[in-house]
Amino acid sequence: MHVVAQPVKPIRAAWPAGLLAGCLIGLSALSLPLQAAPGLPSTQVAWQPAATDADVDRAFAQARAENRPVLLYWGATWCPPCNQLKATLFNRQDFAAQSRSLVAVHVDGDRPGAQKLGAAFQVRGYPTLILMRPDRSEITRLPGEAEAAQVMALLQTAMAGGRPAAEVLADARAGRPLTAGEWKLLAFHGWETDESKLVPAAERPAVLAALHRAAARAATADEETRTRLMLKALALGAEGANGLAADAAVRTRTQQLLADASAARAQMDVLVYNTPALVRALAGDDDTRRAALTAAFDTALQRLQADTTLSRADRISALDARVSLARHGQADEVVSPRLPPALLAEVRGLANRLDQETRDPFERQAVVPSLAWVQARAGLWADSDALLQANLARSAAPYYLMSQLGSNARKQGRPDEALRWYAQAFERSEGPATRLQWGAGYLAALVDLAAGDVARIEQVAGQIFTEAGRDPAAFHERSARSLQRAAQKLAGWGAQRPAAEAALQRLQTRLAGLCAAREAADGQRQACEATARSLVPGGRA
Repeated sequence: MHVVAQPVKPIRAAWPAGLLAGCLIGLSALSLPLQAAPGLPSTQVAWQPAATDADVDRAFAQARAENRPVLLYWGATWCPPCNQLKATLFNRQDFAAQSRSLVAVHVDGDRPGAQKLGAAFQVRGYPTLILMRPDRSEITRLPGEAEAAQVMALLQTAMAGGRPAAEVLADARAGRPLTAGEWKLLAFHGWETDESKLVPAAERPAVLAALHRAAARAATADEETRTRLMLKALALGAEGANGLAADAAVRTRTQQLLADASAARAQMDVLVYNTPALVRALAGDDDTRRAALTAAFDTALQRLQADTTLSRADRISALDARVSLARHGQADEVVSPRLPPALLAEVRGLANRLDQETRDPFERQAVVPSLAWVQARAGLWADSDALLQANLARSAAPYYLMSQLGSNARKQGRPDEALRWYAQAFERSEGPATRLQWGAGYLAALVDLAAGDVARIEQVAGQIFTEAGRDPAAFHERSARSLQRAAQKLAGWGAQRPAAEAALQRLQTRLAGLCAAREAADGQRQACEATARSLVPGGRA
C-alpha cells in the first residue's frame, strides 16, 4: 500500500485524489502547532528518528562502524498503509529480531526538515522502505503493499545478498546469470516507490516484460518469481506502454493461477491491486473473454476476501477489487452503480464484522477508511458516512476521515456540506507537510465549489502561504508539490474570473516576500519563485 499525494482511497499506491474536509471556520484565527508529535513506528525496534542531514549522517556513521545495512522508513501519522505496516510488519517478533542486524531509521514526513530528506533520498509516496548499504547505495526498495511475511523474506534475502538492485538489474539485462534470491529481489522490488531510481517510469513496462521473458528461461528463477514478473508486466502493459503481450500462453497461465488457491494467495498483492488492469490486458475488446476472466478473478478474490490468515486490510482490498470488476462499464462519477445484491450484502457484512473486531489502533487507522472507501464505491453512501463519523472521536488522525466525508458529500452533490468537512479537516490536520497538503486540497475544493467567494479563497490561500513561511522545508518534496498545486489551481481560477486578479496579485506579492527569505543554495528560493510566478495567469510577475 502506498500513498502518493492526496488522501482518500486508502488501499493502493496510486490513490485517487480526494480532498480534505470540514466545518468552516475563520482560518486566520487558527493557532494550531506547526509540528506534529510523531511517534516511533513500533516499540520493539530501536528506531532512530531522523529529520536533518545530521541525523542521517549519524545513522550511516553507526552503520559503517558496525558494518550493518540501514533500513529507512518514510511515512506519516495519518497514512493508512503506514499504519497497516505498523500493525502487520513492524510489530512482528521476527522483524524485531532482524532489526538488530541493521540500523533502523524513521523519517516522519511531518518533522521539520523531513521533506528535504525526502528529496535527498528520492522518496515521495508514504510509505517507502529502503534498504541501503553503509555507503548509502540502495540495495532495494521493499514492497510495502506485499504481505508482511513476504516483505520479511525479501528483507532477509536482500540482506544476505547485499548487492544493490541496480547491479542485479544490469546483470539481468545483460543476460548474465542470477541467483534465485536475485531474481526474487527484482520481482519483489518496490517498483511503485522506485521514483525512477532503477528505470525511468516510461521504460518500466518494457523492462519488466523483458525480465519476465528472461526469468522464464532461467533455471534459478522459481515459479513464484516468474509469475510475479508476468503479472506486473501485464498490468503495466494494460496501459498501452510496451508491456507484456497477453498471448494464449499468458492467458492460460493466468487462468491456472487464479484456479490455484495457494498460488493466487502468494500473488495476492499484485492480483488485488491490479485486477481491472489485468482483466483489461488479458481480455482486450473480447467481451466473451472478459466475462470468463471476470468470473475467474471474482472466484479467486472471494477466496482471498474470506482468508482469515490475511490481514483485514488485504481482505478489504480483495473486496474492493471485486467491486471494481462489478462496476465495469460504469463511470467513476456514477453515484449509484448497478451491482449484484449479493455483492452489496457482502460489503455490508464484511464492513460490520471488521469494524467490530478490529481493536488494534494502528490497524483501525487502515481498516476504517478502507471500508468506508469500498462502501462508497459500492454506492452505500449512508453506510460509509456513518462509519466515518462514528470513528472520528477514536481516530488518531480524524482529519483523514473528515477528508473522506467531504469527498462523499461532494460526490453526492452536497457542496456546502463538503466544504464544511474540508474546512474542518484542514483545521484539525497536524504537521507542516500534512497541513500544506490538506490546505491545498481545501483550497482546490473552494475554487471548484465556491469560485465566487473571492475573499474566502484569498483568506485560505493566505493561510497556506503563512504556514509555508514558518516551515523551513516548505519548498522541498511533497510540501513543494502541495504549494505548486495550490498555485496552479489559483491561476486557473483567475484566468476564468477577472474579479480575482487583484487578490492573486496580493497573494503573489505575499509569496514573493517569503521567497526572498529562502536559501538559494538548496533550491528552495528558486522553487518558491517559480510557484509565485505561476500564481498569476500567464506567469506575469
